[in-house]
Amino acid sequence: MHPELDQSSVNTDADEEVSSSPLPPQSSVLWTRRRQTALFGVVALIIAFSVVYGFVSAPGYTDVFYHFNAAERLVTGQGLTDAYLWTYIGAPDTLPAPSHLYWMPLTSIIAAFGMWITQNTTYAAAQLPFALMLAATGIIGFRLGWRITGKRRGAALTAWIAGLLTLLSGFFTRYWGAIDTFAPYALIGAAAIYVMGSALTTRQARELWMVAGALAAFAHLTRADGVLLLGVGVVIALWRMIERRRALHRRVVYLFLMLLLYLLVMSPWFLRNQFEVGSPLPLGGSQAIWFSSYDDLFNYPPDASPDTLGLEGFINSRREAFVNNAATFIAVEGLIAMTPFMLIGLWRRRKDPFLRPFWLYALLLHAVMTFVFPYPGYRGGLFHSAAALIPFWAALGVAGIDDAVKWIASRRRTWQPETAKRVFSGALLLLALILSLQTGLAGRVTGGTPPLYTELNAVLPPDAVVMINDPAALYHYTGLGGVVIPNEDIEAIRTIARKYHVDYLLLESGGMPAGIAPLFDTPSPYLLPLPISDPNVRLYAITP
Repeated sequence: MHPELDQSSVNTDADEEVSSSPLPPQSSVLWTRRRQTALFGVVALIIAFSVVYGFVSAPGYTDVFYHFNAAERLVTGQGLTDAYLWTYIGAPDTLPAPSHLYWMPLTSIIAAFGMWITQNTTYAAAQLPFALMLAATGIIGFRLGWRITGKRRGAALTAWIAGLLTLLSGFFTRYWGAIDTFAPYALIGAAAIYVMGSALTTRQARELWMVAGALAAFAHLTRADGVLLLGVGVVIALWRMIERRRALHRRVVYLFLMLLLYLLVMSPWFLRNQFEVGSPLPLGGSQAIWFSSYDDLFNYPPDASPDTLGLEGFINSRREAFVNNAATFIAVEGLIAMTPFMLIGLWRRRKDPFLRPFWLYALLLHAVMTFVFPYPGYRGGLFHSAAALIPFWAALGVAGIDDAVKWIASRRRTWQPETAKRVFSGALLLLALILSLQTGLAGRVTGGTPPLYTELNAVLPPDAVVMINDPAALYHYTGLGGVVIPNEDIEAIRTIARKYHVDYLLLESGGMPAGIAPLFDTPSPYLLPLPISDPNVRLYAITP
């Protein structure tokens, strides 16, 4: 083990790495680091705004429509409410209804803040704080590159590469500008892990544990699985108590303060839910444990259970999630080429207390998204939440390249390790840039109202309630309320229509549950066909 890699005994903060190399005075190093960080901050802002506004300028999928719609309703004085239902899990009996009974609210609140600060409700206004958050996440990657290197000589290059890899992160790049949880969770989650690691490596830890508790709460307000960060905080706090029994009382106080700050930040949301739905957190989300397919998210009534899944379904769902999540880890989190190096970097630094919260959270997140919530996990849950890992993987990937080069150079004297490190790190950054541009440009969202919604806006009355595949998109383009087509048989259509006073049913070929598909060509007697120009769409009025 190289001395600069074994930091298990180091008890310093992020600015106090140990090096055996001849060092300049500490004040000079810190001044250089501050200037480098300030310069990187400027570059990060330029890249972040280019990425956020260059690849995405409108909602492109259900999650984004939902968060953006809720932000718009909030900033226009309608509160946290929905005019539609996109899932029946935890659904209320009437519309409009309290919003965010499945997804968490902070993304919409952040977007609403962008609208409020700019005094308009455009998508570009909502993106403003997301661009700033991406830049801040890049700075975390930069700081991690410096911290994880464990030495000052060459740390600046590692920091720059790590920060740029965080901003130009391959498959994530096209989503940083989406009004979704990617940018908020990347910043809040990475910051929470960073602060927890810092709390383990400094004697002045009280304030850090408090900040960690608050950040864990904000992570939970961003994503339901963000509560895992609180669990990680509790585990590492207890672990520290077992490791160091001295001043046990003080460490108990730290744990108490972390939990207290978490509860203080979360309490307004708990109280809102208690008032609106009679529970601090909406009920029903745990049904996702028993999904037999992702489409069970749209069952009516929600009925996923151990009985509906069965033992064979339980095993198959976890096996399917394992394969898909492994691919996500390798291709998305690790950019394929970086995966072995980031694992090398982590393994060589596994005893560093600073990284303990990171690898605990990474293991816990992947386990939960594979074995507890397999279908939501591999259909997007892991992808969204892994955003918090990107700055750490970037820094570890660059550090792993350094480790690999050093190992090879020790066996091949013809190698020039410093040159090789620069070449391989630069090649990794180039790969990330190419992949980011390819995926970003291919998935670019430029906006414009689709013809179908333009026609619906013209032919349907302004108070119509429509059953449709994507009621969030319908509301965005037309202002019409609605409910999602259930993953059920034909009879469920009429039951739901009566409960939520649905007037119209819109079916799109290729996007219907198997039980509903026969209605496309053979409508039931209570469905009255209405003229519509798109041959791949059927519009029906629902009669009493």
